Amino acid sequence: MKIFDNINENKTYSIIFKKSYPYFIGAILLSVFQIVNFSVTGSAWGVSGVLANWGAWIFEAFGGSVESWHYFQVKHFNIDGDQNFFNSPRSMRNIGIIFGALISALAASEFKFKRAKNKKQVLGAVIGGLMMGYGARIAFGCNIGALYSGISSLSLSGWVFGVFMFFGAIAGTKILIKFFM
Repeated sequence: MKIFDNINENKTYSIIFKKSYPYFIGAILLSVFQIVNFSVTGSAWGVSGVLANWGAWIFEAFGGSVESWHYFQVKHFNIDGDQNFFNSPRSMRNIGIIFGALISALAASEFKFKRAKNKKQVLGAVIGGLMMGYGARIAFGCNIGALYSGISSLSLSGWVFGVFMFFGAIAGTKILIKFFM
């Protein structure tokens, strides 16, 4: 199509999709999204908590029951009552984040599949992902729910989470460089 021939040379397209935004724009957008999210869903912004619900819904689809599980009884966690994946606002928010990231990467021409360099890199990714997921569950939130939502609600736990996340990132980077690069 002729319209797409010179799109990369368009200045407006380049400003919106190609160039990085300043950090303060990201901070403002995160704040606005947090306010809109809280207004619409009535709950703080979180990403990892609903993943437990996804697992529970899959388990229940195969005939299992999670109602007696400790996780769903502590602190009034639930599996969104009678909701399912398609009418859960938290699930739709996560799907929106995934597709929004995909659309952004495609619009900036930055989407690509990369092959792992070696088996150690795959092992590092798997171990790191499992540790992040486990950490998110024992901290009752990921960096979005525990850090951003915690700090924005003036909770001390958000600041504590941020400090330990900082030191964890340093340790994780050193381990990554030493063993997996």
